[in-house]
Amino acid sequence: MKFLRVLTLLAGMFAVPFGIAHAQSAPSLKAKNVVLVHGAWADGSSWAEVIPLLQAAGLNVTAVQNPLTSLKDSVEATRRALALQDGPTVLVAHSWGGTVISEVGTDPKVTSLVYIAARAPDANEDFVALSGKFPPGAARAGIEEHDGITKLSEEAFLKYFANGVAAEKAKVLYAVQWPTAASIFAGRTTAAAWHTKPTWYAVSKNDQTINPDLERFLAKRMNATTVELDAGHLSLVSHAKEVAKLILAAAGQG
Repeated sequence: MKFLRVLTLLAGMFAVPFGIAHAQSAPSLKAKNVVLVHGAWADGSSWAEVIPLLQAAGLNVTAVQNPLTSLKDSVEATRRALALQDGPTVLVAHSWGGTVISEVGTDPKVTSLVYIAARAPDANEDFVALSGKFPPGAARAGIEEHDGITKLSEEAFLKYFANGVAAEKAKVLYAVQWPTAASIFAGRTTAAAWHTKPTWYAVSKNDQTINPDLERFLAKRMNATTVELDAGHLSLVSHAKEVAKLILAAAGQG
């Protein structure tokens, strides 16, 4: 009984509010920088709702303009942004951007990783095969490919990719969606930083782009501090306060 009481006490010490399923220990260093990596069919403006909340907390924020031309190009763009940071940094990704931070996150400047409805591949993992074990999201049917470059149809973007986002905002995001090379989805990382860095994950319960059960699987596999949001794939737009709160916790301000 005494042993059980000790376990209960320890669990209480590491509990974090707003629906966390399971947790890692907090990072040993407070971070003053945040680097944000967007996913496919998006650009850096997808973080526009989150950025002012992080800045208001005193953090230096950089949103990478992820080229989405190849995994190599996207990794290099993020490494360039990370090289400009002057100290401990939280690396955050949405959607496909999780592949990028899994590779880049081994950098010693990175104190923690945050995944927002994101991929989180293991090193050299066939993520296409892994995701195939879960029913596909409805957005996938709206992928249009021309000469190796993909975009989402307007119907798929507004109805499935941006479900839960106000219509006027969703239309703006559709207008700025960045063309994405079809080849990036099969790209494999050489590292998986989440094995060694404290990790946070926000599951989108109403996601119609990445299966929420796949998100839960990834979060559990990483032993990430996990929250579940009543949101579609673009929780960083529709639930910016909750997403910012998770990032602040990863920065040691939770």
